[in-house]
Amino acid sequence: MNDKNILILGIGNILWADEGFGVRCVETLNERYRFGDNVKLMDGGTQGIYLVQHVQAADVLVVFDAIDYGLEPGTLKKIYDDEVPKFMGAKQMSLHQTGFQEVLAMAEFTGNYPEHLLLVGCQPVELEDFGGSLREPVRAQIDPSLEIALDYLQQFGITPENHDQPAEALAPGELGLNEYEAGRPSEMDAFRKGDLRFLNDETAESGER
Repeated sequence: MNDKNILILGIGNILWADEGFGVRCVETLNERYRFGDNVKLMDGGTQGIYLVQHVQAADVLVVFDAIDYGLEPGTLKKIYDDEVPKFMGAKQMSLHQTGFQEVLAMAEFTGNYPEHLLLVGCQPVELEDFGGSLREPVRAQIDPSLEIALDYLQQFGITPENHDQPAEALAPGELGLNEYEAGRPSEMDAFRKGDLRFLNDETAESGER
């Protein structure tokens, strides 16, 4: 029996289009599979440093995230072990990315760092779309990303069970992909570049979308 503690983590912000890729991956994994007690699935959102305690407790860490690799939009890339923090610090694409690099650094400093680490990242198509959803090239990579993670976990004796019963949600139900999509206003009804109260007058008056 495998006694390693496994943490499967999705990070990102679902409110900014492809930024939500990591969260949607772990959400889908949670909906489809059941794991043993030593496996924890977590929607890390943009919690940053607050994730330290969870990373410290993990022997094996799998992370899903939207990463700017400078590749073709929708491209998947796998990064392993010591290369993960180096890579996440190379190109800052979002605030949570720097935050997670700090999480790894703090975990290493305390001596409680995962023995094995896998980052599954997807090159985003669009980020500047507040309230928007995943673009199709990125959405299409959810299933392949899950396959990569499940194949990786097999070496640690982790084989989940398929299930068709409703799973306990990792985040409030209204943030789930289906409900979020159903309630999302169209681009004609909602400004998608941010909160108009905090944008410059020229942008706000133009109504640029």
